[in-house]
Amino acid sequence: MSDQYIGEIRMFSGKYAPVGWELCNGQLLTITGNEALFSLIGVKYGGDGATNFALPDLRGRLPIHNCSQYPWASKGGVETVMLTEEYLPAHTHGVYANNIANEATENSPANNTWGVSNLTNYQTNVSSNIVQMNNKLVSNVGGTQSHSNIMPSFVINFIIATNGLYPDFQ
Repeated sequence: MSDQYIGEIRMFSGKYAPVGWELCNGQLLTITGNEALFSLIGVKYGGDGATNFALPDLRGRLPIHNCSQYPWASKGGVETVMLTEEYLPAHTHGVYANNIANEATENSPANNTWGVSNLTNYQTNVSSNIVQMNNKLVSNVGGTQSHSNIMPSFVINFIIATNGLYPDFQ
């Protein structure tokens, strides 16, 4: 790998970084001996700025080009998400039912899916003698467990050049 710029990041299929390169694993480097790289990235990725600085940590992360919405060296995103009601758009569910007296087996709809009735119409003036419907019809579904938020991926190492050509500022 010749003619790389100091601070250049490349994908690399090896398990280790070649000479003149380091893995982008967020590790600290001493400023002494790495002055050129430090002058380019400073402490944007961490470090104390007096004796050390950190390399970018691209493990499990997707690099994106910097812009006003995503400034240089910013981090974002999560690996798992709990989908709760506040993340769902407002919506309604219609109720579809039939008078299926021939298939009903209970005289009371309490805790049952269907109840026997001699009424053929639903009423809007509900009496105070109401019963609870079967939980399978009206209960919440899901749980509090998270689901993966990671798109299909292929794992490869990112490396950063610690030696090479110093980039011009023009």
